[in-house]
Amino acid sequence: MTSQTTAAYIHIPFCRRRCYYCDFPVSVVGDGGGTLDRARLMRQYVQVLCEEIRLTAAWFPSASLNTVFFGGGTPSLLPVAELDKILTTLDQQFSIAKDAEISIEIDPGTFDLEQLESYQRLGINRYSLGVQSFDNDLLLQMGRTHRETDIYRAIEQFQQIGIDNFSLDLISGLPHQTLFQWETTLEKAIALSPTHLSCYDLIVESGTAFQRQADSGKLPLPPDETSAEMYRLTQQHLTRVGYIHYEISNYAFLGYQCHHNCTYWQNLSYYGFGMGAASFLAGKRFTRPRTRREYSQWVETLNQENNDLTSTSEVDQQEQLLDTLMLGLRLQKGIDLSAIERQYGSECVKKITSVLSPYLDRNWVNLGKLDDHNSWENLTLSDPEGFLFSNQILATLFRAFLD
Repeated sequence: MTSQTTAAYIHIPFCRRRCYYCDFPVSVVGDGGGTLDRARLMRQYVQVLCEEIRLTAAWFPSASLNTVFFGGGTPSLLPVAELDKILTTLDQQFSIAKDAEISIEIDPGTFDLEQLESYQRLGINRYSLGVQSFDNDLLLQMGRTHRETDIYRAIEQFQQIGIDNFSLDLISGLPHQTLFQWETTLEKAIALSPTHLSCYDLIVESGTAFQRQADSGKLPLPPDETSAEMYRLTQQHLTRVGYIHYEISNYAFLGYQCHHNCTYWQNLSYYGFGMGAASFLAGKRFTRPRTRREYSQWVETLNQENNDLTSTSEVDQQEQLLDTLMLGLRLQKGIDLSAIERQYGSECVKKITSVLSPYLDRNWVNLGKLDDHNSWENLTLSDPEGFLFSNQILATLFRAFLD
């Protein structure tokens, strides 16, 4: 499995402030005050991260990396020189393929034209812009630091230097958000012609500001019926103008699917580096501490003689099967049941198809017919209804196998 690991995620935790919906491991560095201290903090973090990359490469050698993804946090807050160090270390330790997809998450208002030109020189060729909404009131209410004018300024900068492979992140189901506001955001996003769109429904995570507001009764979320209509509206608007709904929350023009994220959804192995990051290597999942200090101490332990990677969990056969079902059903192409049959046996496939039969009747699930060789074809969720009720479908599957 290790020789097939060709994807690396790099976590850059720095943010101006923590958004009210965010439960990611981040380090808040403010709006630019104390620049020297912030630069030193980032430099120290990158030094530790690069050491982790070097140590990991000694245990898990790889084929060339086909995808690299800088996520966060707000990676565009990191100085270009530090980003260069990370890419250089990755290339030295694993080798980055010449045609690799190298993505970076960037927020409006956190970069300039010179920075984008530097990204291009480093080989970064895919940009994920954290828009979330085009409505200034909603941006304010979710704790974002940018406004609508920053979004358009960012797109203008893309156009100035010929960046055309970019994605927009959007969030539906926000507090106070109406169906009209969501439709307006979709129309404005489509008008910018991004090659990719990620449209997520808000999840109120534990420990977030939104969770605290919800606990005090001060988080007026749209009714479930409205959120469902937002999802259907997204599917209708985006597919009508040529986007492929290739994953439950992701749309792309043909050829512009995020190859890195497809690694996760196909349950393939991947490297994860940095604070709070996770890896899936040699049948094991590795997680890292979620604070800078604990992460730095953790990397130090990797240097100790006879020490192995910590915070690991072995993935047994049943967990591997359930992960494959959960992740594969997120994809438009679904799950190859003949592959499931080869790996887990025909009884497993019979159980899957039997458990899902009620959803076939509702047209939430599509099941490929048997071919002439008596083999199973793909299992997919219908779009949009199957995707919309995917949690219910998956819960039924999980109960059947866990019981």
